[in-house]
Amino acid sequence: MKSAFVLLAFLAVSQGIIRIPLMRGKSARQQLEERGLFEEYRRMFPYNPAAKLLPTKEQSVVPMTFDPDTTYYGEIGIGTPPQIFKVLFDTGSSDLWVPSMTCTSSACDKHSRFNSSASSTFQAGTKTFTISYYSGYVSGNTGYELIKISNLYVDHQIFGLTETESDFLEFVPWDGILGLAFPGLSHAGGTPLFNNLWNQGKIPHNIFSMYMSGSAEGSMLILGGMDPSYYTGTMNWIPLYKATNYWNIQIQSITINGNTVACSGSCAASVDSGTSLIIGPDKDINNINGWLGASSNPNGDATVSCVIANLLPDVVFNINGYSFALPPSAYVVQSASGCRTGFASGSWILGEVFMRQFYTAFDFSNNRVGFAQAV
Repeated sequence: MKSAFVLLAFLAVSQGIIRIPLMRGKSARQQLEERGLFEEYRRMFPYNPAAKLLPTKEQSVVPMTFDPDTTYYGEIGIGTPPQIFKVLFDTGSSDLWVPSMTCTSSACDKHSRFNSSASSTFQAGTKTFTISYYSGYVSGNTGYELIKISNLYVDHQIFGLTETESDFLEFVPWDGILGLAFPGLSHAGGTPLFNNLWNQGKIPHNIFSMYMSGSAEGSMLILGGMDPSYYTGTMNWIPLYKATNYWNIQIQSITINGNTVACSGSCAASVDSGTSLIIGPDKDINNINGWLGASSNPNGDATVSCVIANLLPDVVFNINGYSFALPPSAYVVQSASGCRTGFASGSWILGEVFMRQFYTAFDFSNNRVGFAQAV
Protein backbone atom coordinates (compact mmCIF):
# COMPACT_ATOMS: atom_id res chain seq x y z
CA MET A 1 0.00 0.00 0.00
CA LYS A 2 2.81 2.41 0.88
CA SER A 3 4.58 1.83 -2.45
CA ALA A 4 1.32 2.50 -4.30
CA PHE A 5 0.90 5.79 -2.41
CA VAL A 6 4.46 6.84 -3.24
CA LEU A 7 3.87 6.04 -6.91
CA LEU A 8 0.67 8.12 -6.98
CA ALA A 9 2.42 11.03 -5.26
CA PHE A 10 5.25 10.81 -7.80
CA LEU A 11 2.82 10.85 -10.72
CA ALA A 12 0.89 13.81 -9.25
CA VAL A 13 4.03 15.89 -8.92
CA SER A 14 5.80 14.86 -12.14
CA GLN A 15 2.95 14.49 -14.66
CA GLY A 16 3.31 16.89 -17.55
CA ILE A 17 6.70 18.24 -16.51
CA ILE A 18 9.48 18.76 -19.02
CA ARG A 19 13.02 17.48 -18.43
CA ILE A 20 16.02 19.16 -20.06
CA PRO A 21 19.27 17.22 -19.58
CA LEU A 22 22.16 19.34 -18.34
CA MET A 23 25.74 18.56 -19.23
CA ARG A 24 28.70 19.41 -17.04
CA GLY A 25 31.42 20.55 -19.42
CA LYS A 26 35.04 21.43 -18.90
CA SER A 27 35.15 24.78 -17.09
CA ALA A 28 36.98 27.86 -18.29
CA ARG A 29 39.38 27.41 -15.36
CA GLN A 30 40.25 23.88 -16.52
CA GLN A 31 40.84 24.99 -20.09
CA LEU A 32 42.91 28.00 -19.07
CA GLU A 33 44.99 25.99 -16.57
CA GLU A 34 45.73 23.44 -19.29
CA ARG A 35 47.11 26.27 -21.44
CA GLY A 36 48.92 28.02 -18.59
CA LEU A 37 46.73 31.12 -19.01
CA PHE A 38 44.56 31.08 -15.89
CA GLU A 39 46.52 33.60 -13.81
CA GLU A 40 46.66 36.02 -16.73
CA TYR A 41 42.91 35.86 -17.34
CA ARG A 42 42.10 36.10 -13.64
CA ARG A 43 44.03 39.40 -13.52
CA MET A 44 42.38 40.70 -16.71
CA PHE A 45 38.84 39.74 -15.67
CA PRO A 46 38.25 40.09 -11.91
CA TYR A 47 35.89 37.62 -10.28
CA ASN A 48 32.96 39.47 -8.73
CA PRO A 49 29.75 37.45 -9.12
CA ALA A 50 27.86 39.71 -6.70
CA ALA A 51 28.03 42.56 -9.25
CA LYS A 52 24.94 41.26 -11.02
CA LEU A 53 22.96 41.51 -7.77
CA LEU A 54 23.23 45.30 -7.65
CA PRO A 55 19.86 47.08 -7.63
CA THR A 56 18.74 47.95 -11.15
CA LYS A 57 18.84 51.69 -10.38
CA GLU A 58 22.59 51.36 -9.74
CA GLN A 59 23.33 49.85 -13.14
CA SER A 60 22.56 50.80 -16.71
CA VAL A 61 23.60 47.46 -18.20
CA VAL A 62 23.51 43.76 -17.34
CA PRO A 63 26.52 43.04 -15.11
CA MET A 64 28.45 39.86 -15.78
CA THR A 65 31.91 38.93 -14.55
CA PHE A 66 34.39 36.18 -15.24
CA ASP A 67 33.31 33.04 -13.37
CA PRO A 68 35.86 30.42 -14.41
CA ASP A 69 34.10 27.49 -12.77
CA THR A 70 30.53 27.47 -14.13
CA THR A 71 30.04 24.21 -15.98
CA TYR A 72 26.38 23.25 -16.36
CA TYR A 73 24.49 23.85 -19.58
CA GLY A 74 21.63 22.47 -21.67
CA GLU A 75 20.45 22.75 -25.26
CA ILE A 76 17.67 24.85 -26.78
CA GLY A 77 16.64 25.49 -30.36
CA ILE A 78 16.11 28.99 -31.76
CA GLY A 79 14.27 29.73 -35.01
CA THR A 80 12.64 27.71 -37.78
CA PRO A 81 14.19 25.28 -38.41
CA PRO A 82 15.73 25.24 -34.91
CA GLN A 83 19.37 26.28 -34.57
CA ILE A 84 20.86 24.51 -31.55
CA PHE A 85 22.62 26.40 -28.75
CA LYS A 86 24.16 25.39 -25.45
CA VAL A 87 22.96 27.79 -22.74
CA LEU A 88 23.71 28.39 -19.09
CA PHE A 89 20.38 28.27 -17.23
CA ASP A 90 20.90 31.19 -14.87
CA THR A 91 18.57 31.89 -11.93
CA GLY A 92 20.46 35.14 -11.31
CA SER A 93 19.35 36.93 -14.49
CA SER A 94 16.26 37.18 -16.69
CA ASP A 95 17.38 37.54 -20.31
CA LEU A 96 18.15 35.08 -23.09
CA TRP A 97 21.10 35.86 -25.33
CA VAL A 98 23.29 34.01 -27.83
CA PRO A 99 26.03 35.07 -30.30
CA SER A 100 24.93 36.23 -33.74
CA MET A 101 26.46 35.59 -37.16
CA THR A 102 27.52 39.24 -37.23
CA CYS A 103 29.64 38.90 -34.07
CA THR A 104 33.18 40.06 -34.81
CA SER A 105 34.88 38.84 -31.62
CA SER A 106 37.20 35.85 -31.55
CA ALA A 107 35.14 34.42 -28.65
CA CYS A 108 32.21 33.94 -31.02
CA ASP A 109 34.36 31.83 -33.34
CA LYS A 110 34.43 29.15 -30.63
CA HIS A 111 30.64 29.01 -30.24
CA SER A 112 27.46 28.51 -32.21
CA ARG A 113 26.08 31.71 -33.76
CA PHE A 114 22.50 32.50 -34.70
CA ASN A 115 21.82 33.08 -38.38
CA SER A 116 18.65 35.19 -38.55
CA SER A 117 18.44 34.91 -42.35
CA ALA A 118 18.18 31.12 -42.06
CA SER A 119 15.03 31.30 -39.91
CA SER A 120 11.55 31.83 -41.33
CA THR A 121 10.18 33.03 -37.96
CA PHE A 122 12.77 35.66 -37.00
CA GLN A 123 11.57 39.21 -36.32
CA ALA A 124 14.09 41.98 -35.68
CA GLY A 125 13.72 43.99 -32.49
CA THR A 126 14.15 47.73 -32.04
CA LYS A 127 16.31 47.70 -28.88
CA THR A 128 20.03 47.25 -28.43
CA PHE A 129 21.38 44.74 -25.94
CA THR A 130 24.39 45.40 -23.73
CA ILE A 131 26.23 43.33 -21.13
CA SER A 132 28.91 45.07 -19.10
CA TYR A 133 32.25 43.61 -18.08
CA TYR A 134 35.06 44.92 -15.93
CA SER A 135 37.31 44.70 -19.00
CA GLY A 136 35.35 45.17 -22.21
CA TYR A 137 31.72 44.52 -22.94
CA VAL A 138 29.25 42.56 -25.02
CA SER A 139 26.69 44.31 -27.16
CA GLY A 140 24.25 43.60 -29.95
CA ASN A 141 20.59 43.82 -30.88
CA THR A 142 17.36 42.15 -29.89
CA GLY A 143 15.01 40.00 -31.89
CA TYR A 144 11.95 37.79 -31.48
CA GLU A 145 11.89 34.10 -32.25
CA LEU A 146 10.27 30.71 -31.81
CA ILE A 147 12.25 28.93 -29.07
CA LYS A 148 12.29 25.13 -28.78
CA ILE A 149 13.05 23.78 -25.32
CA SER A 150 12.73 20.01 -25.09
CA ASN A 151 9.47 19.30 -26.93
CA LEU A 152 7.89 22.68 -26.10
CA TYR A 153 7.80 25.81 -28.25
CA VAL A 154 7.70 29.37 -26.93
CA ASP A 155 6.22 31.89 -29.36
CA HIS A 156 7.58 35.39 -30.01
CA GLN A 157 10.35 35.25 -27.40
CA ILE A 158 12.57 38.31 -27.13
CA PHE A 159 16.31 37.52 -27.01
CA GLY A 160 19.66 39.22 -27.38
CA LEU A 161 22.00 38.73 -30.35
CA THR A 162 25.53 39.65 -29.39
CA GLU A 163 27.82 41.28 -31.95
CA THR A 164 30.87 41.73 -29.70
CA GLU A 165 32.01 39.57 -26.77
CA SER A 166 34.78 39.74 -24.20
CA ASP A 167 37.71 37.42 -24.72
CA PHE A 168 37.09 35.23 -21.68
CA LEU A 169 33.84 33.88 -23.18
CA GLU A 170 35.97 31.91 -25.61
CA PHE A 171 36.68 29.46 -22.81
CA VAL A 172 33.22 28.90 -21.29
CA PRO A 173 31.52 25.62 -22.27
CA TRP A 174 28.23 27.29 -23.23
CA ASP A 175 27.22 29.61 -26.09
CA GLY A 176 24.81 31.94 -24.30
CA ILE A 177 22.64 32.44 -21.22
CA LEU A 178 18.97 31.76 -20.48
CA GLY A 179 17.82 33.74 -17.44
CA LEU A 180 15.34 32.23 -14.96
CA ALA A 181 14.91 35.08 -12.46
CA PHE A 182 11.87 37.39 -12.25
CA PRO A 183 10.62 39.55 -15.15
CA GLY A 184 11.59 42.76 -13.36
CA LEU A 185 15.27 41.98 -14.03
CA SER A 186 14.91 41.81 -17.80
CA HIS A 187 17.13 44.39 -19.46
CA ALA A 188 15.88 43.39 -22.91
CA GLY A 189 12.49 44.73 -21.82
CA GLY A 190 10.41 41.63 -22.45
CA THR A 191 8.94 38.62 -20.68
CA PRO A 192 11.53 35.95 -19.77
CA LEU A 193 11.25 32.57 -21.45
CA PHE A 194 10.05 30.55 -18.45
CA ASN A 195 7.32 33.10 -17.69
CA ASN A 196 6.22 32.88 -21.31
CA LEU A 197 6.04 29.09 -20.99
CA TRP A 198 3.59 29.56 -18.13
CA ASN A 199 1.66 32.42 -19.75
CA GLN A 200 1.26 30.42 -22.96
CA GLY A 201 -0.09 27.40 -21.06
CA LYS A 202 2.81 25.10 -21.94
CA ILE A 203 3.57 23.77 -18.42
CA PRO A 204 1.28 22.42 -15.63
CA HIS A 205 2.71 24.42 -12.71
CA ASN A 206 4.57 27.72 -12.41
CA ILE A 207 7.59 25.95 -10.93
CA PHE A 208 10.96 24.78 -12.21
CA SER A 209 13.61 22.77 -10.40
CA MET A 210 17.23 21.71 -10.81
CA TYR A 211 19.28 18.64 -10.07
CA MET A 212 23.03 19.22 -10.39
CA SER A 213 25.07 16.03 -10.48
CA GLY A 214 28.76 15.91 -9.65
CA SER A 215 29.28 13.85 -12.81
CA ALA A 216 29.56 14.96 -16.42
CA GLU A 217 26.07 13.61 -17.14
CA GLY A 218 22.89 13.09 -15.15
CA SER A 219 22.00 16.68 -14.23
CA MET A 220 18.51 17.91 -15.09
CA LEU A 221 16.44 21.08 -15.40
CA ILE A 222 12.77 20.33 -14.82
CA LEU A 223 10.11 22.75 -16.07
CA GLY A 224 6.61 22.74 -14.64
CA GLY A 225 7.25 20.91 -11.37
CA MET A 226 9.58 18.62 -9.45
CA ASP A 227 10.86 15.07 -9.89
CA PRO A 228 11.11 13.17 -6.55
CA SER A 229 13.44 10.61 -8.11
CA TYR A 230 16.21 13.21 -7.79
CA TYR A 231 15.91 13.79 -4.05
CA THR A 232 15.29 12.01 -0.77
CA GLY A 233 13.03 13.03 2.11
CA THR A 234 10.72 16.03 1.91
CA MET A 235 11.02 19.32 0.09
CA ASN A 236 11.74 22.11 2.59
CA TRP A 237 10.20 25.41 1.48
CA ILE A 238 11.70 28.81 2.25
CA PRO A 239 9.76 32.02 1.53
CA LEU A 240 11.47 34.65 -0.58
CA TYR A 241 12.98 37.48 1.43
CA LYS A 242 12.02 40.98 0.29
CA ALA A 243 10.95 41.88 -3.25
CA THR A 244 14.23 41.92 -5.18
CA ASN A 245 13.35 40.10 -8.44
CA TYR A 246 16.08 37.60 -7.49
CA TRP A 247 15.54 34.25 -5.77
CA ASN A 248 16.52 35.76 -2.41
CA ILE A 249 16.09 33.93 0.90
CA GLN A 250 17.08 34.65 4.49
CA ILE A 251 19.73 32.57 6.27
CA GLN A 252 19.50 32.61 10.07
CA SER A 253 23.08 31.44 10.70
CA ILE A 254 25.96 29.33 9.40
CA THR A 255 27.61 26.99 11.87
CA ILE A 256 30.56 24.60 12.14
CA ASN A 257 30.57 22.07 15.00
CA GLY A 258 27.72 24.00 16.60
CA ASN A 259 29.58 27.32 16.53
CA THR A 260 28.18 30.27 14.58
CA VAL A 261 30.89 31.17 12.08
CA ALA A 262 28.97 33.42 9.67
CA CYS A 263 25.65 35.14 9.11
CA SER A 264 25.24 35.92 12.80
CA GLY A 265 21.85 37.57 13.28
CA SER A 266 20.73 36.43 9.79
CA CYS A 267 21.58 37.53 6.26
CA ALA A 268 19.98 37.58 2.82
CA ALA A 269 21.33 35.33 0.07
CA SER A 270 20.49 34.80 -3.59
CA VAL A 271 20.10 31.23 -4.88
CA ASP A 272 21.95 31.46 -8.18
CA SER A 273 22.67 28.62 -10.60
CA GLY A 274 24.81 31.03 -12.62
CA THR A 275 27.43 31.30 -9.86
CA SER A 276 29.79 28.41 -9.23
CA LEU A 277 30.72 28.96 -5.57
CA ILE A 278 29.16 30.05 -2.27
CA ILE A 279 29.80 33.77 -1.92
CA GLY A 280 29.70 35.96 1.19
CA PRO A 281 31.22 39.07 2.81
CA ASP A 282 34.98 39.02 3.43
CA LYS A 283 34.68 38.77 7.22
CA ASP A 284 32.30 35.82 7.15
CA ILE A 285 34.07 33.96 4.36
CA ASN A 286 37.46 34.44 6.00
CA ASN A 287 36.03 33.09 9.24
CA ILE A 288 34.56 30.02 7.52
CA ASN A 289 37.82 29.33 5.69
CA GLY A 290 39.74 29.90 8.93
CA TRP A 291 37.70 27.25 10.70
CA LEU A 292 38.47 24.91 7.80
CA GLY A 293 42.21 25.58 8.09
CA ALA A 294 42.40 27.07 4.61
CA SER A 295 45.13 29.42 3.44
CA SER A 296 44.99 31.99 0.64
CA ASN A 297 47.03 31.53 -2.54
CA PRO A 298 48.15 34.35 -4.92
CA ASN A 299 44.89 34.02 -6.91
CA GLY A 300 42.84 34.62 -3.77
CA ASP A 301 41.61 31.01 -3.57
CA ALA A 302 41.27 29.42 -0.12
CA THR A 303 43.34 26.25 -0.42
CA VAL A 304 43.32 23.13 1.73
CA SER A 305 45.35 19.94 1.67
CA CYS A 306 43.73 17.33 -0.56
CA VAL A 307 45.09 14.65 1.80
CA ILE A 308 42.91 15.75 4.73
CA ALA A 309 40.01 17.30 2.79
CA ASN A 310 37.60 14.49 3.64
CA LEU A 311 38.30 14.99 7.36
CA LEU A 312 37.05 18.58 7.40
CA PRO A 313 33.80 19.38 9.29
CA ASP A 314 30.36 19.99 7.80
CA VAL A 315 29.34 23.60 7.17
CA VAL A 316 25.70 23.94 8.23
CA PHE A 317 23.29 26.52 6.80
CA ASN A 318 20.34 27.17 9.13
CA ILE A 319 17.45 28.46 7.02
CA ASN A 320 13.79 28.93 8.03
CA GLY A 321 14.07 26.34 10.83
CA TYR A 322 15.84 23.76 8.65
CA SER A 323 19.49 22.73 8.78
CA PHE A 324 21.28 22.08 5.49
CA ALA A 325 24.68 20.46 6.08
CA LEU A 326 27.41 20.71 3.45
CA PRO A 327 30.03 17.96 3.91
CA PRO A 328 33.59 18.51 2.65
CA SER A 329 32.80 16.35 -0.38
CA ALA A 330 30.39 19.14 -1.42
CA TYR A 331 32.42 22.27 -0.64
CA VAL A 332 35.99 21.19 -1.44
CA VAL A 333 36.75 21.79 -5.13
CA GLN A 334 39.59 19.79 -6.62
CA SER A 335 41.42 20.80 -9.79
CA ALA A 336 44.79 20.26 -11.46
CA SER A 337 46.30 22.90 -9.17
CA GLY A 338 45.10 21.25 -5.94
CA CYS A 339 42.16 21.58 -3.53
CA ARG A 340 40.36 24.75 -2.52
CA THR A 341 37.17 25.53 -0.64
CA GLY A 342 34.05 26.58 -2.48
CA PHE A 343 33.72 29.79 -0.42
CA ALA A 344 34.68 33.18 -1.90
CA SER A 345 34.11 36.88 -1.15
CA GLY A 346 31.17 39.04 -2.26
CA SER A 347 27.49 39.43 -1.37
CA TRP A 348 25.77 36.24 -0.17
CA ILE A 349 25.09 33.81 -3.02
CA LEU A 350 24.30 30.10 -2.83
CA GLY A 351 25.70 28.81 -6.11
CA GLU A 352 26.54 25.46 -7.69
CA VAL A 353 28.47 24.25 -4.62
CA PHE A 354 25.26 24.42 -2.57
CA MET A 355 22.89 23.31 -5.32
CA ARG A 356 24.84 20.13 -6.07
CA GLN A 357 24.09 18.98 -2.53
CA PHE A 358 20.42 20.04 -2.52
CA TYR A 359 17.85 19.57 -5.26
CA THR A 360 16.39 23.06 -5.67
CA ALA A 361 12.87 24.12 -6.66
CA PHE A 362 11.85 27.65 -7.69
CA ASP A 363 8.15 28.39 -7.18
CA PHE A 364 6.90 31.55 -8.91
CA SER A 365 3.29 31.10 -7.77
CA ASN A 366 4.09 31.02 -4.07
CA ASN A 367 7.27 33.15 -4.04
CA ARG A 368 9.43 30.49 -2.45
CA VAL A 369 12.47 28.27 -2.94
CA GLY A 370 12.60 24.63 -1.90
CA PHE A 371 15.59 22.47 -0.94
CA ALA A 372 15.75 18.71 -0.55
CA GLN A 373 18.68 16.34 -0.14
CA ALA A 374 19.88 15.41 -3.63
CA VAL A 375 20.36 11.73 -4.41
